[in-house]
Amino acid sequence: MRRHIPNIITCLNLVCGSAAVILTLWGYWWPAFCFMLAGAVFDFCDGAAARALGAYSDIGKALDSLSDMVTFGLAPALMLFSWYYKINTDYPSWIAFIALIIAPLSAVRLARFNLDDRQKTGFIGLPTPALAMIAGSAVAFSHMCVAHGTGSFLSSLICSSWFIPVASVLLALLLVSRIPMFSLKGGKDSRAVAVTKKVFFISSLLIAVLCIVFRPEGVPFIAALFQIIFFVFVWYLVLQVIVSLFPEKAE
Repeated sequence: MRRHIPNIITCLNLVCGSAAVILTLWGYWWPAFCFMLAGAVFDFCDGAAARALGAYSDIGKALDSLSDMVTFGLAPALMLFSWYYKINTDYPSWIAFIALIIAPLSAVRLARFNLDDRQKTGFIGLPTPALAMIAGSAVAFSHMCVAHGTGSFLSSLICSSWFIPVASVLLALLLVSRIPMFSLKGGKDSRAVAVTKKVFFISSLLIAVLCIVFRPEGVPFIAALFQIIFFVFVWYLVLQVIVSLFPEKAE
């Protein structure tokens, strides 16, 4: 029975991703993102369970990628697509379809990950869960602001006519890029990666405090959480890009 525990947890990730897709299609964007967050928790736990129980299997690896494709590939692509389609009614509807580029490139990213032995302790290219956190939190935060009749610079940016198409293409290309990125799951890191992680975690605490202090008035506290997730994962991405520009210093 214990060898099936990681796969059961992985299936819970898939259930959460499926729920996120359904809620997105119904127009419940911030609840959909909450299910994506739950899927991320299960995605973290299935690997931890597999390591703790020594329950590794080829089917588990394939199942994990299929679940991630739904939760962190299809769901965020649909969220960006449907939100743009709802908000930007004055622009051609076909522009919304640009966001769907995230889905196929997520599949490519996950397929590469399964075949690349170099990605045991880190990643090459933007991991799909990080993309999902950026895209999903952006839409969830905007939905919360619009629902409560308030706004902020971030929500105005996300509701603009250009942001989602441009961000979708950039994020999709980063999925299949060759930029090395550290894993938030831990593991054995080089000295340079360990220093980068410390910088990331310390600065993330500062980001969290600022997001709480400057959260938009009139929205529930959960909106601040969405804002924190967005800025923390954007900073995760920016920091990795900066470090990749100085490979000699990063080693």
